[in-house]
Amino acid sequence: MTRRNLFSLLAAAGLASKADAAPQAAPLRADIVPVRLSAAQWRERLSPMAYAVLREEGTERPGSSPLNAEKRKGTFVCAGCELPLFKSEHKYESGTGWPSFHTPIDGALGFKTDFKLVLPRTEYHCARCEGHQGHVFNDGPPPTGKRYCNNGVALKFVPEVA
Repeated sequence: MTRRNLFSLLAAAGLASKADAAPQAAPLRADIVPVRLSAAQWRERLSPMAYAVLREEGTERPGSSPLNAEKRKGTFVCAGCELPLFKSEHKYESGTGWPSFHTPIDGALGFKTDFKLVLPRTEYHCARCEGHQGHVFNDGPPPTGKRYCNNGVALKFVPEVA
């Protein structure tokens, strides 16, 4: 079966429409100035693993991020451009092995449908540098019911200053 036939089959079965329940990309906030760098500039700025995740939409091994255990108050920012993405009070333990959040900072994320595992998933990325962060699922806790499952290497934690 060709990829085109597979997508046609999924569309006919109504599976492709499941992605429609995902959050929609909001217009870029007026205060966000896009960061656009060449591949060489990103490679200079990022570790090899961060480059693989942020720029090539890779995935780190579950349980490999020290941010899984981060419990302090503060903000999780994009490792590529330092745009604030999530507040610590919205982080929770999902049991997946990746840092998980139920609510992003307004306007900080963009979204697209990803078919890498055949069935559609909603990928989210930094609104400033378009660095891949992870995927959002509809199995999270209240108040949103969403699970933003983030690659830890795509984030930096900035502790709240007392």
